[in-house]
Amino acid sequence: MKIKAIHSKFYSLFGTTGELFSSPGRINLIGEHTDYNGGFVLPGAIDKAIYCEIFPNNTNTVRAYALDLEEYIEFDLKQNDVPTKTWAKYIYGVCSELIKRGADISGFDTVFAGDVPLGAGMSSSAALESCFGYAINDIFILGIDRFTLAKIGQATEHNYVGVKCGIMDQFASCFGKEGSLIRLDCRSMEYEYVPFNPEGYRLVLINTCVAHELASSAYNKRRQSCENVAAAIRKRHPEVELLRDADLDPNSAKNYPV
Repeated sequence: MKIKAIHSKFYSLFGTTGELFSSPGRINLIGEHTDYNGGFVLPGAIDKAIYCEIFPNNTNTVRAYALDLEEYIEFDLKQNDVPTKTWAKYIYGVCSELIKRGADISGFDTVFAGDVPLGAGMSSSAALESCFGYAINDIFILGIDRFTLAKIGQATEHNYVGVKCGIMDQFASCFGKEGSLIRLDCRSMEYEYVPFNPEGYRLVLINTCVAHELASSAYNKRRQSCENVAAAIRKRHPEVELLRDADLDPNSAKNYPV
């Protein structure tokens, strides 16, 4: 249904057809706020995604329409004016981070929509970043690997949206695989797929109807608190770079508290 609506709107706006791309949202079973502390997480992609239709327009202008919000915006890739609309910052940020890395891209037309609930903690923003990362990488034949695309999505959050997130959400969106969770070491970035097809059990996601506006919430403050604790420990134990390195063993040679 979403895809048909995207096709229809794209043609009505731009008089042509483009290519379709998608990236999924995610759930996480183990490891909240542990990714930016260098710890382990166990996320998995879900069957809800962000979809975009996209086609180069041979200009320097990106023309984007958010179908779910019924909002349209244009921005020039040669200018440094960050859009004011939050959703447009994600697309602008992905483009800017690609250009920073030497990618040769030009303007494009796009319509996007999704069935990942917005602000529900299922990483609709990471799905949006990954979707456009994949799309731009493909239509301009950039040859960028999935890990770099995940890092570009994370950098978009940091530099254009103001959320100092870890890597878990973007990694899950870029590397998710049907029937598997991902055991990710967020420091080394080593990962393995863990088969997950429970029989007789069901994962239930509950919508608490509390929207997640991470940039204006306590998310960044939580990260700063964790970094402050690690820094305090590091004064006596230089080997503690992240909270991941802290030892909870009371008999450890690391004499916590500081």
